[in-house]
Amino acid sequence: MSAVYVEITATRGSAPRDAGTAMKITTTGIEGTIGGGALEYSAIARAREILAQALPDETRTLPLGPSLGQCCGGSVSLRFGRTPTAIDETARRVPCTATPPERPPLLWAWGAGHVGRAVINACPPGLFDITWVDSSASRFPETVDPDIVMITASDMPRLAARAPQEAHHLIFTYSHDIDLDLCATLLKRGFASCGLIGSATKWARFQNRLQGTGLDPASITCPIGDKSLGKHPDAIAAGTIRSLLSRLKAPA
Repeated sequence: MSAVYVEITATRGSAPRDAGTAMKITTTGIEGTIGGGALEYSAIARAREILAQALPDETRTLPLGPSLGQCCGGSVSLRFGRTPTAIDETARRVPCTATPPERPPLLWAWGAGHVGRAVINACPPGLFDITWVDSSASRFPETVDPDIVMITASDMPRLAARAPQEAHHLIFTYSHDIDLDLCATLLKRGFASCGLIGSATKWARFQNRLQGTGLDPASITCPIGDKSLGKHPDAIAAGTIRSLLSRLKAPA
């Protein structure tokens, strides 16, 4: 067996992608995404165990809770199998175009997973002065626009504490704990705007925890994107960039 296909067969409550979403996993690569983050990393690890040990097909239901470092509050059923499954990376791509401003605003993107890459790809050249941060250099794509500053930071919240206060921030790391720490740090530091990927459940819990430390999370936008466009990374990215552009065009 040269590949394992992982398909979301059912979801309950908040989940990063819908049933029918699939990805292909080999010993050296992946194609498609089931939502990124800890759920996807867990699925990739299990698929490679199945490959290495020639195990039979299986179905697992995973709660999106503390065991995965997530707080969506839902669950996802995954089928691991040998049968090729349609990968939706060719799903509808929502274009986002704009005329670059004379002095591009600063945009700090936190996380180089599927959504992070999609957001960066959705930005027309020259639209923003982009700084892209992740804790691992391996998460960045091999080819990136040379104008984008890429930073590998083992402690991303520590870096956020020194970010420019006039920067716009978008947070979509692989870890809910890191997301929360970034939100807290940026609320203390100050920013032009801040958006966070997440479900309503995740944001409700984040708000409670941030308020518990004396911080007001009202200035953070969560979830980012446009729900009507769907959960595909490209759709999230298009909605996110459009929303940010609308914010920039709004009168002060």
